[in-house]
Parts: sequence; structure tokens; C-alpha cells
Amino acid sequence: MTVRRSAAVCAAFAVLCVAAAPSATAAPAAPVDVPAGMYGTTDPTYDGVWRQSLAMLAQRAVNVMPADSAVNWLLGQQCDSGAFPAFRPDPSKPCDATTVVDTNSTAAAVQTLAALTTHPDAMNNGISWLASAQNKDGGWGYSAGAPSDANSTALVIGALAAGGAPVGKRLSAEGRSPYQSLISFAIPCDAEEGGGAFAYQPDKSGKLLPNADATAAALLGGVGKRMVTTGVEPGPAPVCQDLHPLTPERAARNGAAYLVKTLAKTGHLDQPPMPGAEDSAPLPDYGNTADAIVALTTAGYGKQAAAPMKWLEKNSAAWAKENGPAAYAQLIFAAHTTGTDPREFGGADLVKALNATGPAPKWIGPKPLTTVEQQKVLADQKAERHSMSGNIWTMCIGAFAALVICALFVVRAKRRRS
Repeated sequence: MTVRRSAAVCAAFAVLCVAAAPSATAAPAAPVDVPAGMYGTTDPTYDGVWRQSLAMLAQRAVNVMPADSAVNWLLGQQCDSGAFPAFRPDPSKPCDATTVVDTNSTAAAVQTLAALTTHPDAMNNGISWLASAQNKDGGWGYSAGAPSDANSTALVIGALAAGGAPVGKRLSAEGRSPYQSLISFAIPCDAEEGGGAFAYQPDKSGKLLPNADATAAALLGGVGKRMVTTGVEPGPAPVCQDLHPLTPERAARNGAAYLVKTLAKTGHLDQPPMPGAEDSAPLPDYGNTADAIVALTTAGYGKQAAAPMKWLEKNSAAWAKENGPAAYAQLIFAAHTTGTDPREFGGADLVKALNATGPAPKWIGPKPLTTVEQQKVLADQKAERHSMSGNIWTMCIGAFAALVICALFVVRAKRRRS
């Protein structure tokens, strides 16, 4: 997800710069200082709102309340239209035609604002802008008016779901829903390459090519979930089935079958080769492996995600340290969904590491229960209710028996007196 987002936002900025450049020669960009309240230390030009949103979303998942300065920085990035850019260095200046807003930053910010619950107006304004940016096919591209893609559409579905909006009824001008757009990127199970997977977008010839990043995102979007979710009881392994009509859930489960098959090869996902480097050894894709684990576990395929999760715990420390807040957040999402303790993640405390990348949290609450612990609590409560129910029935039967005995004594006493 991170690699694709960077490419998309860089392309958007490149188009803007070409259109606005006064001459062929331009001065090199001045270094950007990271504002107070932000997470991370690297240049936020292309990922400021994204990494800020993911960092705070992860904190809320583990019962940590971000600092007011962190929340205020995010709110200050929002334009009057409700949209968010990747980053604007001077929030005191109103957004104008040169402000590059995008659906990914806005959808991530909306999901974060929903988790904070303290700024409903800002959240609803973000949702309103996303609705205005919906394409005729029902989906969303990275920027308003850009062709729809699976990743952006899935992210917006998560934002709508987080805000309580009825996703299936969010119809475009031509009456198409976000789910209809998402399904259009699904590759049939009987395809020669990537059966069951999702494509990011059709290629120039209109062909759909499998993309693990897009598949993980579309799987989560297909079941109507946001980036932070909880796992469900594991079921049978996913099977790819070409059903007509193809429902969003069926398409998502087909995508799960593709991810499970792909993950089984090495225990993780790999980065796609860079142009001209097709012959080089593939590099592990830690972020998308984490996203795939979240998606699979959310859809009920936690057993199939267990081995990749163990690989991630063992191998992701250096990657997370190098990539900072958003990387720590993705690992926390995976831990939260699978019921893994993020404070003991392969020997690392992800929560402490994430908190250290930004302003000190406003407060840190008690350690939340893992999914397994929550299930045990529910089971104990059910057993207790059953036991109490049995005790109540026993008491009622005893009381009824006592009444019958008393009644018999009364009847006998009356007979003796008579």
C-alpha cells in the first residue's frame, strides 16, 4: 500500500508542477521541516496526512489517546471543502486550485476522526467531499476525477463504513454503487493468471493483472470493513468460485483464495519488480503482508494468516524502524486483528515505538484484551448466565415444592378440626 500510494501522489504532484512551472529551469525544492504535532521525522510532503492518520488510528486501537497537538495538526490540514491533501505546510492559507487533495488522505483521515469520536463535523465534511468525488462507475480514483482503482475505492468504502454511511446505497450519478465498481477489478477464477485476485486498474489494453496490494485492500472493502478491524471465528479455507452475478462478498472470498495461495509460496508477499530489474531477487513486502493478514483474518481466514503473521513478527523490526509511524501502525493493525499482543511483537513493543515517533500521548489506558481473551470473557459470561439460570430454576422448583407441602399441611389441619 505504501509503495503504491507514494507513486500515485508523486504522479499527482508531478502533473501539478508541470502545469504550474514558469520555465524549464526550476530551483530545487527547499527542505521541509516537520511541524510540531506530527509523527515521524521525514519529509511529509507526500505522506503527511496519511502517516498521521494511521499513527493515531493505531493508537486508538490499543487504547491510547493521541496528544491534542497531533489531532489539531490533522484537523488543520482539512480544506473548507472537507478534503485533505497529502500535506500543506501553511494551514493558515486557504486551500485553492493549486492544493492537491486526494481520496486516500481524506479516507484515512475520516477513519481516524471516526475513531476519535470528538470531531463529527470534520468527519462528516470529509465524507461529503468523498461523495462529491465519486466517479460514474461508483468508485474512486486517487484524485477527484481520476479513473477508479481498487485501492482507493476500498479505502473510501472503509471511510464510509467508519462514518456510519450506508455504503451500498451510496450511488453514483449513473446509479452504480461502490461495490459494483470494486467488483469490476476482480479477475475470474478460471483466468490463466491470478484467478480470484483483484487488479489495481486495467492496463492500457484493458486487461486485469493480479495485484496483491489491490487484492488485500479489495478483500477488506468487499466485506465492508475499515483499516482497523477485529478478526472473526476462523472457518474453512477460502475457495475461488465464479458465481453469476458476482457479489461483493464472493469476490472478496475469491481474493482471499488468491492471497492464501500467494502467501503459501514464501510465507509473505513480495514487492513487484522495478522496471528493468525483473531478473533480480524479489524483496519481501512487509506492509502488504500485514494488510493481507488483516484482510484474511477479518474475513474468517485467520488459520491461513497464522504462518505469515509469525513471519511478520520475526522479520519486520528493521523495516518498521526504517519506515516509521505508518509502518508501526500497519503492524499494530495486524496484531490487533489477529489477537496478538502488539506490546510483545517479536520481542518489540510496537505501541511504545509508535508513541515515540510523535508527541507524547494524552493518556495511555489499560492494556486492551486480545481477541482470544475477549472470546474467553464472553464464554465465561455465557457459562455464568447458564449457571445462574440453572440456579434460578432450582430455587423456583424448591419454592414451588415448599408451597405444595404447606398447602397439604393446611388441608390436613382443616380436616382434623372438622
